[in-house]
Formats: sequence, C-alpha cells, structure tokens
Amino acid sequence: MVSLDSAPTTAASDGEPPRPTPAPRRRRPARGDERAAYLFLAPWFLGLVVITIGPMVASLYFSFTDYSLLSEPEWVGLDNYRRMLEDERLRSSLGVTFFYVFVSVPLQLALALLLAIVLDRGVRGLALYRSVYYLPSLLGGSVAIAILWRQVFGAEGLVNSLLGLFGITGEGWVSHPDYALGTLVVLNVWTFGAPMVIFLAGLRQIPTMYYEAAAVDGAGPIRRFFRITVPLLSPIVFFNLVLQIINAFQSFTQAFVVSGGTGGPSDSTLFYTLYLYDQGFGSFDMGYASAMAWLLLVIIAGFTAIHFIASKYWVFYDD
Repeated sequence: MVSLDSAPTTAASDGEPPRPTPAPRRRRPARGDERAAYLFLAPWFLGLVVITIGPMVASLYFSFTDYSLLSEPEWVGLDNYRRMLEDERLRSSLGVTFFYVFVSVPLQLALALLLAIVLDRGVRGLALYRSVYYLPSLLGGSVAIAILWRQVFGAEGLVNSLLGLFGITGEGWVSHPDYALGTLVVLNVWTFGAPMVIFLAGLRQIPTMYYEAAAVDGAGPIRRFFRITVPLLSPIVFFNLVLQIINAFQSFTQAFVVSGGTGGPSDSTLFYTLYLYDQGFGSFDMGYASAMAWLLLVIIAGFTAIHFIASKYWVFYDD
C-alpha cells in the first residue's frame, strides 16, 4: 500500500534509492501583471525623481555657484563652503540649533516614556488619553500652534497671568533673549505624542513573565525598570532618538512664527533652518543657501551614523 503522505518519487537505477520528484516551478507573473504593477508604482517613482532626487542634484550643483534666482548661476567652486567658515551668524545658528536638539529631545523622550509607562498600567479610557496626548504631535509644527504659543508666553499671555495670581511679575518670555529659546524647547517637549505611542506599543510587547520572575526574586520597581524595561525597550528608544533628532535639526516653523522670521531677539532663536531660509529667500543667495543645506545633511548624517555605531554597545535585540 502506498502512503498518501509520501512524496512522489522517480525511478532510479538498480541498487539506488528512489529520488523525490522536484517540486514544480512557480508560474512567472504574466506580462500584463508586471505592467500593472509598474503602472501603480509609476507615481511613486515619478515623485521620487521629481520631488526628491531632482531637487537634491540641483541644490548640489547650485552649492558650487553664485545663484540669486534672478540671474543665471555662475560657477564659483568651493567659495560658498569657504564663506561658511567665516560666517559668524552661521556659527551662532549652529549653536542655537545644537542647544535646542540636545536639550529638547532627551526631555521629550523622557516625558514620553514616563507617560507611556503610566498608560501601560491600564487606565479607563486608554484610547481617549492616547488620542489626547498624540494631538500635540499633529499640531506642534503648525503655524496656528506656534502663534498660540507666542500668545501664551507673551508679556500679557497666559503664563504671566497665572504668575500674577501669586504676585509674581513675569517677563515677556518670547521677547527676552534669555528665555525665548527655552519657550521653543518647551514647545518641542510638549509634542511628545508620537514617541509616546511608539513607547506604549513597545511596552506592550515585553512579556509579563519577566516582571513576575523578578518580583518573586525580590526586585523592586526601579530595579525592574532598569534591568528589564530599559534593555528590552532599547530598540524603541534608539528608533525614537534617531527620528526625533532628525526632526529637531529640521525645525523651522516654531522659530519662524515666534521670532517673526528674524530669529530674534538677538538671534537667540535663530535656528539653522531659519538662517538658511533667510539666505535663500530673504537675500536671494540661493547658492550659499544650497551649500548650507548640504552642510545640514552632513551634520544629520553624521549624528545618525554615530548613533548607529554606538547602538551596538547599549541596544539589546532579543533573539
């Protein structure tokens, strides 16, 4: 009797065991199916070339030219890059941007992780809280929220009104060079919704048996956090860290609206992107602005590469 579960075999020569019949080859997609696939992918490829690759190649060329948008570009070689070495305002904008990135991003991620842990414990109306906390991330980069933020921290704004209840006379926070950048840091920290939702999803993937075993061994909440939560959540922390640093380096709308497009007061909110915009569309020095754009790309790529290299020392991937 032949078993139904046995694989089909082919005849073999005397003294040799039968060989299994090779599996039939998969049918190649019909030519019409391939054409349909390429047709549906065509808009994406068109957008990639026209909106992304094309402008990048053009800006790379313009970075080696003297181009004012009103005349033909004139090749000047590395003059724009040499000019950046002597630009005091560019160095000032880099300092402002670095401070903004290195202060606001860690605070934002810390707050996002804290709230994610609170929500992970299970509260009524979790979907509502998650939506409410995520809302600032959707609106944080909008012009309307930046205008609202300017009013909240203005001389007659909500913050000073609350301080007045306690007899404290507040400053014009957005118009004071010592505090204006701090208000933008607070605005970025306030938009913690997106990383919080990602943290919450990561916390839901950690098996509870680890916490139960640690609790049986006498580990407290703090030890469980640093010994279980942090290592198992480190890939999510790494992802959020890289993503938020890239976004922070490209921040523009908040500083533009709060400072009125000038980077003031006293260039205290002059983000690198704001200075780039001023050079390109304020002074019509598009060649220099293009060189600045490529410097920003190199800076972001450098920090991203550093994080990827350092990740092997602190990011734990559970196999």
